[in-house]
Order: sequence, then structure tokens, then C-alpha cells
Amino acid sequence: MHPRFQSAFAQLAVNLQSALAPVLADEHFPALLTAEQVATLKEATGLDEDALAFALLPLAAACARADLSHFNVGAIARGVSGTWYFGGNMEFLGATMQQTVHAEQSAISHAWLRGEKSLRAITVNYTPCGHCRQFMNELNSGLQLRVNLPGREPRTLGDYLPDAFGPKDLEIKTLLMDEQHHGFALSGDDLSEAAIAAANKSHTPYSNSPSGVALQCRDGRIFTGSYAENAAFNPTLPPLQGALNLLSLNGYDYPDIQRAVLAEKADAPLIQWDATAATLNALGCSTLERVLLA
Repeated sequence: MHPRFQSAFAQLAVNLQSALAPVLADEHFPALLTAEQVATLKEATGLDEDALAFALLPLAAACARADLSHFNVGAIARGVSGTWYFGGNMEFLGATMQQTVHAEQSAISHAWLRGEKSLRAITVNYTPCGHCRQFMNELNSGLQLRVNLPGREPRTLGDYLPDAFGPKDLEIKTLLMDEQHHGFALSGDDLSEAAIAAANKSHTPYSNSPSGVALQCRDGRIFTGSYAENAAFNPTLPPLQGALNLLSLNGYDYPDIQRAVLAEKADAPLIQWDATAATLNALGCSTLERVLLA
């Protein structure tokens, strides 16, 4: 079991501990539960889905990297496939506050980058801030997304974001988590191809500036992140954060990064290079390469 889970695991009910122990045994547990694993946990504990998600929130919060605030927020995004995706807030010492990833963004981008097509619900241990409510409004599940908070009845995103502004106000038809492919040809080595593939998946209807990042760890494992824009602009999630989020959720740490590749268009209205390089440098990684999309 990865050390980050030990304290939270010890606080779980005994029957949940017994059912979870084999799942968490892998040090690189991918911070998700398949539909089959969820069913097994429900049977072992007698909990329904909502109660089980609440019971698992301490494990999601244990995934947080709250190096600045020391305030762990956990989220679990429940996909229409039945898979549950953990997320935790991420902060990067030496970078800027704007590089922060909120727990809801972490769980949602985790699901999206794993290929989930839509979300049914998200469970969070603290009330989503306005930034996160706006981020969620970019999703194809829309204002009907169910939001579960401890001690409250389930409500929809529309309840938490009344009179919402979103992509439909700008006549955007393709929403976050819809299938997208920008058609850039793969080229270069495996890491470059992974970055280009991530850029092809980008959600960039507002700037038309697709980009992707691929990070290679010392053991050869590759994690990718795709750019995810938002109608309100500021809740946009850069591609580096998506890749760092997956890397961290899978039990790797920043010193494990051996190489990084950013794929973007040379003439794009928005360029990721400077921010990507600065953040990686703050994390101790200076080996960043750039691949131009054509």
C-alpha cells in the first residue's frame, strides 16, 4: 500500500478495510475503482453507492498534494461506465497560485483522460468553490450532474450554479468529455507521439490552441495531459496539470519525471511553453522538449 493511504485506511470500517486491502496492495494503485470493484465493495459493506462514496472520501483526500495550504480536499467522480475516479487538490511550491488543481478538477480530468464518456455524479468532502462549479459546467453532463456533499441531500450542479453561464451561451456544441480528435499526425518517439495524441484530445473551442503534455518516469511509465478550456476562461486546466495529476494519482512523485514533451501549434493564440517550463522547473524537472503540431 502506498504510504499516503495508511492513515486514512486505518480509519475505515473493518469490513471496508478487508474488501479494499487487495485493491490497495499495489503501490501504484491507479486511484480508481472499476464497476466490478465497486460492486464488490457494496456487497462487502452493505452500503449503497452514495454511502460508499462518502466512506471512500478519506482515501481520495489522501491523494491531495496540498504542499501550500495543508488542506486536503478529496473528490470521487462517478462515470457512466460505472468506474469511480479519485481526485485531490494539487499545489506546486515554487510555481504560481494559478497552477493549482482543485479536487473536483483532479477527479474530473482523471476520468476524462482515462476515456470516460460522461459523469453521473461527483462526491466531494467540502462544498465546491465557484471556480469548480464553473469548471463542471463545461461537462457534457451539464447542470444535471449530481453533486453529493456530506450531511446534505444530493443536489444538481444547477442547484449550486443558478443562472449559469457556460458553453451553450457561446453556441459551443462539443463539450468536455465529448469525443474529440484534432487530426494531428503522430511523429517522433513514443513520448512525442503520446504528447501529440494528448493534444488531439484537447477541448479548445475558445482559443483553438490544442496542446498536450507527456511525462515519462524513470521506470518508463508515461502519463499524458490534454488542455481543457472553459467558457469562463480562468477555470481552464492546462495540459501539464492533467499529466501531473495522473502521475501523482498513480503513486509517482515529481522526482520520478525523467523527460517531458509539450505538443502545441507554433502560431496558436495561446502558448503553453513558458508556463509549462516554469512549473516543471519548480518541481525539479528541466528536461522539457517541444513538438510543433502541424
